[in-house]
Amino acid sequence: MTTEHSLLSKQADWLKDYRFTPRLVERGTVQAVGDGVLWISGLPSARNEELVQTADGSLALTYILSQDRIGAIILEETPNLCAGMDVNLTGRRLTLPTGDDYLGRIVDPLGRPLDDGAPIEGEDIRFLDHLSPQITARDSVHEPLYSGNRVIDTMIPVGFGQRQLLIGDNGTGKTTLALDTLLNQKDKDTLCIYVLIGQRRSAIAALTATLQGAGALDYTVVMVAEATAMPGLQYLAPFAGCTLAEHWMESGKQVLIVYDDLSTHAQIYRELSLLLRRPPGREAYPGDIFYLHARLLERSTCLSPEKGGGSMSAFALVETQQDEISAYIPTNLISITDGQIYFDQKLFAAGILPAIDITRSVSRIGGAAQHPAIKKEAARMKLEYLQFLELEVFSHFGAKLEEGIQLRLTKGRLLRSILKQDMGSPFSPRAQLAWMIAFNENLFAGLEDAAVKSRLDKIADIADRTALGLDDPRDQWGDVLRGIL
Repeated sequence: MTTEHSLLSKQADWLKDYRFTPRLVERGTVQAVGDGVLWISGLPSARNEELVQTADGSLALTYILSQDRIGAIILEETPNLCAGMDVNLTGRRLTLPTGDDYLGRIVDPLGRPLDDGAPIEGEDIRFLDHLSPQITARDSVHEPLYSGNRVIDTMIPVGFGQRQLLIGDNGTGKTTLALDTLLNQKDKDTLCIYVLIGQRRSAIAALTATLQGAGALDYTVVMVAEATAMPGLQYLAPFAGCTLAEHWMESGKQVLIVYDDLSTHAQIYRELSLLLRRPPGREAYPGDIFYLHARLLERSTCLSPEKGGGSMSAFALVETQQDEISAYIPTNLISITDGQIYFDQKLFAAGILPAIDITRSVSRIGGAAQHPAIKKEAARMKLEYLQFLELEVFSHFGAKLEEGIQLRLTKGRLLRSILKQDMGSPFSPRAQLAWMIAFNENLFAGLEDAAVKSRLDKIADIADRTALGLDDPRDQWGDVLRGIL
């Protein structure tokens, strides 16, 4: 009775104090709908990137504000959406729930599950558009991010907090390398996010099946905006993935995020911009396309110990046409990122996999994070390999070569054979150090290509079973390898 009396008393007080007052509500009207955008009249108080909702429940994001109308990007569309409908302001910006609930899930850029799991509640709510960490909050890249690939971990090293570009024609192995790197983070306390932008459903299913089969979904989130999704969702996908990664980074965790790919993202942004009547620039892209990707990738960094010491590493994929790296979007991303791994169509056709062109690949800051032992063994390896490639071109003319030149060619061909690596066969850091010591000690000398793989497998097995670590003396590693090989 006491509870009922208290409730009745509150209601009576509310009725006593209630006053009828006029309330002003802005209401706009849908002028036109089409191709993923809305044109709205009215709503003079609308702000840029504010969510608006139509009478049928559709959701859009304002993007163009002019004197006579508003252009908005549709995020959720019902079959009943049409011109003439009322539109209301929500007063909200676009947010995303973040947290560990995402691990092992397949979601869209709004955080809605695309698998059979329960809805995601999250631990925190974050804005999708967020400022990158200040320079005082950042730390230099100092911890290696191991991909398991013999070319990357030795000659083009990557560190946690680095932004690395994977560039090349379609079908040259960019996704394969990114996926191998993600799989290699198993049992390493690294959380991963794979953002798929405008991909076919069959490709998404294949990638998800690979992750699930390897047990990698336990530490991975797959964020999907497939080719049939609304253009607005495809545009927001990398920002949503980055927002989720930021939550973990600021919690002191190591995060790897893969954007597959940003050339498709740029095309979607161009499409939306042209539909919203924004002025076209070079190759019909809007003038702020560089700023768009720079704003995204600048959020990847390594935080200082005072800020928790977490990091967000970004693998950004971009597609070229006929090996043309001087196109607009590739050159933009090359200048934004900390290095690029270039995939060559000719190497792929020749069966040299991964088809990484070492002559055009570079890691500007990854060397600072490389372990001193691995760095010492790989010190001259890249230079000697580049010299071998030049000598090999001249050897095709058929001139008689000196014995010293012939030995360098033989050693270079052997190294090229060693650097070939199948998908799903990662090398541990100790195995990386072991094969380089074996190569520098001429323990591969005289082997044919067919025997190189078995020798590498044996070295990897030795390295993983030995008690030696990366900090142990080189002589001990040499004695172990020579004693068995």
